[in-house]
Amino acid sequence: MKILVTGGTGYIGSHACVELLTAGHAVVIVDNLSNSSPRVLERIAQITGRQPAFHELDVRDRAALDRIFDAGKFDAIIHFAGVKAVAESVADPLKYYSNNVYGSLTLFEAAARHDVTRVVFSSSATVYGETARSPIREDAATAPANPYGRTKLIVEQQLGDLCAAGSEWRVAALRYFNPVGAHPSGIIGEAPQGVPNNLMPYVCQVAAGRLSELSVFGHDYPTPDGTAIRDYIHVVDLARGHLKALEYLERTRGMHVINLGTGRGTSVLDMLGTFERVNALRIPHRFTARRPGDTTETYADAARAAQFLGWRTELTLADMCRDAWRWQQANPAGYV
Repeated sequence: MKILVTGGTGYIGSHACVELLTAGHAVVIVDNLSNSSPRVLERIAQITGRQPAFHELDVRDRAALDRIFDAGKFDAIIHFAGVKAVAESVADPLKYYSNNVYGSLTLFEAAARHDVTRVVFSSSATVYGETARSPIREDAATAPANPYGRTKLIVEQQLGDLCAAGSEWRVAALRYFNPVGAHPSGIIGEAPQGVPNNLMPYVCQVAAGRLSELSVFGHDYPTPDGTAIRDYIHVVDLARGHLKALEYLERTRGMHVINLGTGRGTSVLDMLGTFERVNALRIPHRFTARRPGDTTETYADAARAAQFLGWRTELTLADMCRDAWRWQQANPAGYV
């Protein structure tokens, strides 16, 4: 297939492009490079032996999108493009509604004009309410607690309405839990700007000496070790889930919401201990107050992905920790 990948130079998008190219698909990436590096393109080619086509553009640019669609017929779209920091979304919600909601609307309008009606959307478990009980199923209540999560839910609703209005649409909204790790080659990985918001890149930067210690937010949760529990999923497993979703949409129509997670919870201290063990390192850390809005325990019910997509995670927590550290060591400043 010929796949349009929006946001394909980002962390998850780049890993998905590797899997797509390895599977023999043709890939056209569009990205405005606002939070990624053009060097990712040569890294993708280094891993796969194939150079993806690339166009630097913003999905809010209607004319530029039309030129891309006019240049060749696409079989499907995988839509990653968007901004994704929860704290920033609270501070600057208009940025999130413009990029994530308006950008998606512009993309879907262009797709409709060019009869491209198969879409895999990069959604998030952030759409679930803070009171959702784990393991969280796809039919759990949605009540996102921040603008970022609300934009993801709105885009899901856009796609659901498209499917309700036209039987030709085929959509999979993939709700990610906590992607971590890197490609096992160490050639591509996560390269956050500034101080990381997420646990694994923070641990890696402490291990590399770029940060002095890890702050563990909360040690008084009602969990076995007192720290919060999350569902960490290897980014390569996550990327492969997108290929399975594309294959599934060949066989079915309509809107399908699917969790991508391991179905297992891991505490912050479990993650930290595994990282130290597999990489033979010690990570200085201290306990600080809980962050507002953080939940005690959040992990997926992954049964629907197994049933519909034939997809299950294959890589372990040890793999996640080992691959993340390999990437950090080889690329201490990211793609700089």
